[in-house]
Amino acid sequence: MGGCPWRIRRNRLDQRRAAQPLTAEPPLPDPAQPEPPRQPGVDQPRAPGAARPLWLAAGFGFVGLGIIGAILPLMPTTIFLILAAGCFARSSPKLEARILAHPRFGPAVRDWRDRGAISRRGKAFAAGGITLGYALFLLSAKPGFALAAGVAAAMTLCAAWILSRPS
Repeated sequence: MGGCPWRIRRNRLDQRRAAQPLTAEPPLPDPAQPEPPRQPGVDQPRAPGAARPLWLAAGFGFVGLGIIGAILPLMPTTIFLILAAGCFARSSPKLEARILAHPRFGPAVRDWRDRGAISRRGKAFAAGGITLGYALFLLSAKPGFALAAGVAAAMTLCAAWILSRPS
């Protein structure tokens, strides 16, 4: 079944609007029911007119950093695409949908957005990158004990947070 993505999104929005009763007050959410998954460009409010170009520029900047990260081995990619999707959600739902539909990076962005999840492979690469970064810091900067311990503590906390995310 085909169709243009913007028409599908428009139809879903029209169906939601038709299903809502015309009342002065919006219905209160039921705490027993989980929140439905967010749909790109539909559930996220767009930025007001003056802020929209800024969100768009920030989104393109993050995409650029993500492309650089895909080429350079020690620079991350996915986090910049997650940030780009967030910026595009406020400025261009079409570009947000393109990131979410990307065959390579889309699943990781969607997993993060839906569940705050990081894949096991992503966790392994992140922990390895943090370890390698700390080793390079020790070898190149030759810091004193206090600085080395402080940087080690900060990097350990970051790695622990990454490893605590769902897979």
